[in-house]
Amino acid sequence: MNYLIALAVRSAWNRRYTLSFTLLSIALATSLLVGVERLRHDVRESFSQSVSGTDLVVGARASPVQLMLYAVFRIGEATQNMRWTSAQKLAHHPAVAWNIPLSLGDSHHGFPVLGTSLDYFTYFRFGDRQPLRMQAGKPFAGVFDAVLGAEVARKLAYQLGQKIVLAHGSVALEGAAHSDKPFFVVGILAPTGTPVDRTVHISLTGMEAIHLDWQGGAPVPGFSIPPELVKKFDLTPKTITAQLIGLKQRGDVFAMQRAMANDVDEPLMGVMPGVALDQLWEVVGQGEKALLLVSWMVALVGLGGLVAVILASLDARRRELAILRSVGARPRELLLLLALEGVSVTVGGMVAGLALLAALLFFGTPWIEARYGISLNGLCFSGDDLVSLATLLGWILLAGSVASLLPGLRAYRLSLIDGLSPRT
Repeated sequence: MNYLIALAVRSAWNRRYTLSFTLLSIALATSLLVGVERLRHDVRESFSQSVSGTDLVVGARASPVQLMLYAVFRIGEATQNMRWTSAQKLAHHPAVAWNIPLSLGDSHHGFPVLGTSLDYFTYFRFGDRQPLRMQAGKPFAGVFDAVLGAEVARKLAYQLGQKIVLAHGSVALEGAAHSDKPFFVVGILAPTGTPVDRTVHISLTGMEAIHLDWQGGAPVPGFSIPPELVKKFDLTPKTITAQLIGLKQRGDVFAMQRAMANDVDEPLMGVMPGVALDQLWEVVGQGEKALLLVSWMVALVGLGGLVAVILASLDARRRELAILRSVGARPRELLLLLALEGVSVTVGGMVAGLALLAALLFFGTPWIEARYGISLNGLCFSGDDLVSLATLLGWILLAGSVASLLPGLRAYRLSLIDGLSPRT
């Protein structure tokens, strides 16, 4: 057996350039397969950890998935707001333990601006019910105070005391800036790996203050209210985008949903985050399957290349194999030799693919987290993830082993006479 391994190594080294390209194709296929599986898992994990401990996300009637995407993940646009009176009515409901109002619609250099209350810093949870922590400064107290998410502060190089100007709308359009009412950074939140990192937080009164002299999404011509006079006006919001609610007893969630749906003043929708996320995964599930299918097709192409390379080399190696037969090598040893070569290339490609993926994740994770807010765990697997990875790599190895048998079987049938006889 040892001499077969040594022989396979020397034979592979003589054809190292051809086999290198085959190994590279298997490495790319392995990187793609494991990368898609890793990304799929981390995206789900990142989404599921964006909010925890919240029993209901309340908003105007729309798609549950759309409400979750906009209110929690800051993706898309709200079709309709809910009245502040309805939010207050829910906040004082006997079954409600706490509530967090959310008002969205403005932005700052592409980052969403969230108007909320101080309860946001007290009751909001992410991950495994982890609370928000201040990396520097403190929560907002004044009308024009702002608290930045970690990614906003890092990417824009903002510090405490920085003056910032918000813009009307989700995209900063020319002439839509609230430049007459700047905000000042009073706090920076610690990183969370959630959309919180990409959000500028202000108070609900601050959100109202910058829109006092606006109407219909545009500033009122010839009318401007200086920042120092805004407190003379009623800064109670008229509408908000959504509301996060925590219940005293989780068993009351369905009763609360029915009460909101049957409210004669303003029928609302209460969405359970877990249920909405399950619906989201159903929507994107076909895309995940398509990505996995493409990955397996790439893997099959790589393994097909392995078969083609070994088969193509057989004609050039027929005399080599015949000489081995003549010195006592048995047919099954020739089969084992070629199968060993193919499995070795497959294993080498798998190892190279995992190393390539690890490097890509190491250097690409900060960019992905900054641009998409998705926290990646690299190649750190545990529990079921480790079993899933082992199963995936096992299938690749099995496919490579089967592919290696095809040229091995052909070599098995080569005869000593055929190898030594001159071909006409």
